Amino acid sequence: MITISENAQKYLLSLLSREPIGTQIRVFILHPGTNNAECGLAFLHQDEIEDQVDIQLKYNKFFVYINKELISYLKDSEINLVTDQISSQLTFKAPYAKTNYEIKPSSLTEKIQKFLSIEINSQLAMHGGQVHFIKLDKYGTAIIRFSGGCNGCSMIGSTVKEIVEKKLLSKFPEIKKVSDETEHTRGAHSFY
Repeated sequence: MITISENAQKYLLSLLSREPIGTQIRVFILHPGTNNAECGLAFLHQDEIEDQVDIQLKYNKFFVYINKELISYLKDSEINLVTDQISSQLTFKAPYAKTNYEIKPSSLTEKIQKFLSIEINSQLAMHGGQVHFIKLDKYGTAIIRFSGGCNGCSMIGSTVKEIVEKKLLSKFPEIKKVSDETEHTRGAHSFY
């Protein structure tokens, strides 16, 4: 799925050696399946790994984690290290990042989950966080839950109202309001 050159793996391993023990790499895509798609890498701490959501890829002495909803966008991806006389730089080529090959979601639940994955989680991934759609109740309330760096973040109230709720209400007329049922506890995993 993602080919990481030997030099890029050595470089990533050297970066990881300066981080706390157990730190790994997360690959993410902002706005996947759109013309604005952008790929990136971020450090990932053990408590930010989502077992039901993330898949693990093993490389030379480290792991890369990817949200499983992004797999089709990362087909034939390559991460290389380009070195010149002055510096070294990682390059990330994902030829399918802007193309959506997945089957169009059919149920409202699938549409909401896909929307959150593409429009919201791609942004939250930069901070090690995610939002999950739990259900839509009979009153039109979308129940959501945050995880990773969003859990306990000091900006969560603003994120819910100004980002998640506004976007969901404008996209889905069936949703009347959004309710966050996360038990927010501050911790080292939270982004501040």
